Amino acid sequence: MDLFVRYQSDGKVHKGCKIMAELKTKQHDGDVFAFINSFANTEQKRADSLELVKLMQKVTGHPPKMWGPTMIGFGLYHYKSDRSRQEGDWPLVAFSPRKAAISLYVYTGNPAHAHLLEDLGTYTIGKACIYVKNLSDIHLEALERLMRATIEFLEETYGTIM
Repeated sequence: MDLFVRYQSDGKVHKGCKIMAELKTKQHDGDVFAFINSFANTEQKRADSLELVKLMQKVTGHPPKMWGPTMIGFGLYHYKSDRSRQEGDWPLVAFSPRKAAISLYVYTGNPAHAHLLEDLGTYTIGKACIYVKNLSDIHLEALERLMRATIEFLEETYGTIM
């Protein structure tokens, strides 16, 4: 589900997501490291996940928290959709060590930030996230710049971040 601000080809800002009864992905007190050890299906994915925890915690200043059954998020902001009555909390940045690839939730789709993807390395991009096979496929300095720009954008758009 796409909860970040998206810029469409019409140049207009579209915030929020489809109307739904209740947001299913919520922060909880699950053990992040137990999740990584049980869910990451290879030693490389476990090592990459632990490296991402260190990097995302350094960039956000927030500890890792479980969001839903498979997402590890850092910090949070409260969004309110202009197009629906949907509102809720969402992590500033997050990742999930999925079987096929690591899903990185670090990009808003803001055209002003598109240049930050140029130096990222080898990845694919979906509607709401960036997919990488291995962390060694991307440049961590570029990822850090992208995350910082995303956090700054979220703070400007939604106000206080936690």
